[in-house]
Amino acid sequence: MAPGLRLAYPWGRDVRRGTPVVVTMENPNYSVVEIDGPEAEALRAGVPPMDKGRGRGRSAKQFTWVLLLRAHRAAGCLASLAAVTWALPSAVAKRFRRAAAAEGVGRGRGWLLYRFIKVLLALSLLALTVELAAYWKGWHFQRPNLTMPEFHVPEVEDIQGWLHTAYLAWMSFRADYIRRPIEFLSKVCILLFVVQSLDRLVLCIACFWIKLKKIKPRLEGDPFREGSGYLHPMVLVQIPMCNEKEVYEQSISAVCQLDWPRDKFLIQVLDDSSDESIQMLIKAEVSKWNQQGVNIVYRHRVLRTGYKAGNLNSAMSCDYVKNFEFVAIFDADFQPSTDFLKKTIPHFDGNPELGLVQARWSFVNKDENLLTRLQNINLCFHFEVEQQVNGVFLNFFGFNGTAGVWRIQALEESGGWLERTTVEDMDIAVRAHLNGWKFIFLNDVKVLCEVPESYEAYRKQQHRWHSGPMHLFRLCFPDIITAKISSWKKANLILLFFLLRKLILPFYSFTLFCVILPLTMFVPEAELPVWVICYVPICMSFLNILPSPRSFPFIVPYLLFENTMSVTKFNAMVSGLFKLGSSYEWVVTKKSGRSSELDLLTSEEKNRKCTTLPQLQNQLPENSELVEINVRKEQREKVPNDAKRGNKIYKKELALSLLLLTAATRSLLSAQGIHFYFLLFQGMSFLAVGLDLIGEQIS
Repeated sequence: MAPGLRLAYPWGRDVRRGTPVVVTMENPNYSVVEIDGPEAEALRAGVPPMDKGRGRGRSAKQFTWVLLLRAHRAAGCLASLAAVTWALPSAVAKRFRRAAAAEGVGRGRGWLLYRFIKVLLALSLLALTVELAAYWKGWHFQRPNLTMPEFHVPEVEDIQGWLHTAYLAWMSFRADYIRRPIEFLSKVCILLFVVQSLDRLVLCIACFWIKLKKIKPRLEGDPFREGSGYLHPMVLVQIPMCNEKEVYEQSISAVCQLDWPRDKFLIQVLDDSSDESIQMLIKAEVSKWNQQGVNIVYRHRVLRTGYKAGNLNSAMSCDYVKNFEFVAIFDADFQPSTDFLKKTIPHFDGNPELGLVQARWSFVNKDENLLTRLQNINLCFHFEVEQQVNGVFLNFFGFNGTAGVWRIQALEESGGWLERTTVEDMDIAVRAHLNGWKFIFLNDVKVLCEVPESYEAYRKQQHRWHSGPMHLFRLCFPDIITAKISSWKKANLILLFFLLRKLILPFYSFTLFCVILPLTMFVPEAELPVWVICYVPICMSFLNILPSPRSFPFIVPYLLFENTMSVTKFNAMVSGLFKLGSSYEWVVTKKSGRSSELDLLTSEEKNRKCTTLPQLQNQLPENSELVEINVRKEQREKVPNDAKRGNKIYKKELALSLLLLTAATRSLLSAQGIHFYFLLFQGMSFLAVGLDLIGEQIS
């Protein structure tokens, strides 16, 4: 029998089982030599081992066969690497063609920033070519001393031709003219970086103090105990949604099961869906709960103006709203617990200045993939630290748009829902704060919801969350200046709430780590100190992860991903500040319909599957076209979908990845270890995001 060969592939581990051997050819029989035995070193050294029994040297064919095995393994590795290298450019080109076909003709969002990044990339490639040529010629010099950045010009006899003269002139020019503006901009960014880091540190210390002293909003006794005589106020519950067929059923079901007297609350399903089939499905769900005795109504707007703000404003204009004292708002993917109203409404009793009670979000899909884990870190810090600290010490924070209860009087006196921005929740919160209303945050009341699982959905959400506040700042600044509140509240709104946390953070993150740091590799006279690149960012990431200790293994991916997202946040911030076209763009975040309420979903899924088309027709006799719509939907689902949607290409992220990797290559010439590793890993992070390799993958 011929000897079997076990091949090792580069993507798998070479796991040895049993005693490792090498089969050697000795005609007419085979003999074996233990690789890990005493004869292994002799084989590796090329010396034929001596036979233990007879003391004679083995044939040279043994050694030749070992070399052939190793050569075969090396050839397999090289072939695999060659195949990957050959396939990668074609895959990238294919995604570029898909992205170009999807964008169509015209300038996309952020085209000016993309052009700026391309210019930087072209200049960096040119500079790298010059530096490599100079290094090859032996014109390289030692790493400059940061304390003595003056450039030393060699003697005339040391200059080697006109190319050497031109290179020396370039070095002198960059040391005298380019270094100074880069150093100035880097010092400004470092100052902003330190200020923002101090703000994070103060917030964390305040949060630790709250935990230590166990400070939180409390209720005096149990208002719902027997004999307490508690009078349940009238509560209006609103569920705004738009083409969200994945989650409408579970959100309506959860809200309909709230523990509150049925004659004391009304549910409004505010449907802005443009798909007729989704409208009919939502109507059927509302009709089902209405037949079970729940006070629930369905509202649909023909003209979807003002997005979510217009939807809420239209619902508040109903005549029967004047009979209600409070309004609770839940987005379509939120599932409150049955005792939500019992944990929030009693806080308004005896506190006439209280306008808002905000609950915390809890994410059912936070462990779905790396993207959801990284989002969980940010949002846990937002709720656990920012919202809780501001609620305890300032009685003000930005309304999250959902999972909160408003006093209707506070909404009306603050001007109601306005359609002027895409952050209507922050808009109403700022105006209510200027009118003297107070807010409280309940960190122990959690409402289930989802975070985006695909990078495309997350990117659009972050663009809206960072362009809207800057647009709102432009509109609210005169009102803040003229408001009849204390000066320190005005300073908090302008300096901390808007400028530091909404403008400065994306500005310095993008400018410092994506522009200045790569430039300093080509202008080494303006090198950034190591503590700015390594120590302080790691410490700040450590503070951000404190509210979610299970995420500590992801501290390095979190740091790299936050810097990667800075390009999207910076672009959104600029578009909102200067009121560009994309600042008023609203895209509904895609939902997957996941939930941890297995018993609730199981029962609802069973009810849905058991409901046939004739039963739906009986539930909605006035909508006879429902059957036809569902039949067409089933027919579409049966037809195989040949046009599959491919993953997108994000050009700005890809261009930045090439820029950072080019700068990493340049840092090797100066032996800058920390800078090289940071640029290398950051460039790989941008590359993964640019190729849409993070989050939910689309086949």
